[in-house]
Amino acid sequence: MDILPAIDLKDGLAVRLSKGLMNSAKIYSNEPWNLAKRFEEMGSRWLHLVDLNGAFAGEPKNLEQIEKIRKNCNLLLELGGGIRDEETIRRYIDLGIDRVILGSIALKNPDFVKKMCQKYRVVVGIDAIDGFVAVEGWAEKSTIKATELAKEFANAGVEAIICTDVAKDGMLSGVNVEFTLDIARASKVDTIASGGVKDAEDIIKLEETREVSGVIVGKAFYEGNIDLEKVFKVTSK
Repeated sequence: MDILPAIDLKDGLAVRLSKGLMNSAKIYSNEPWNLAKRFEEMGSRWLHLVDLNGAFAGEPKNLEQIEKIRKNCNLLLELGGGIRDEETIRRYIDLGIDRVILGSIALKNPDFVKKMCQKYRVVVGIDAIDGFVAVEGWAEKSTIKATELAKEFANAGVEAIICTDVAKDGMLSGVNVEFTLDIARASKVDTIASGGVKDAEDIIKLEETREVSGVIVGKAFYEGNIDLEKVFKVTSK
């Protein structure tokens, strides 16, 4: 199971939000690229990047910082936040991003996402509030169940699905294992858990299911609840 440290970018800074609320942002670094280097030194393979400003604006807003991160580490990078068209996808791929995360557009235009899967490495982001898909930077809740959207991409060629329980995100309240499993079983696609990871025990719970392919770790690392270097050493054995 892959462990993906997360860097969320807001106004060029590395921050974490609580429940996706922009006014809850807590700043952890004004040099996100140095964080990326640290994760690489700890033993990570992947880095999960989110352009928070882009998620709300529907277009890239932290390009300078994303470029610096790419230049300063050799990690595999996945990036989401405001990616709505092929031009933006191509721009990020040309920049050196390894795979893109398509979220709001996956609900609004699933056929577009399926088409992009034939050309690029695509991850679908399914974020849920009370089991229903959240869009536009989590500012809106749709009437579509997260599991129904997951089924839409069962044979679409997506590389993975990242599922986030918005109510738990940034709250250090424990990952929603059942929600993650529901998405994995509905989609039959590699599924990455996100939101609420509080400590190493959460990672162990997910790994023990043998049905979850990855987990994103954010606030638990930044608040000192998880020693990622130790976790990477254990999971690489």
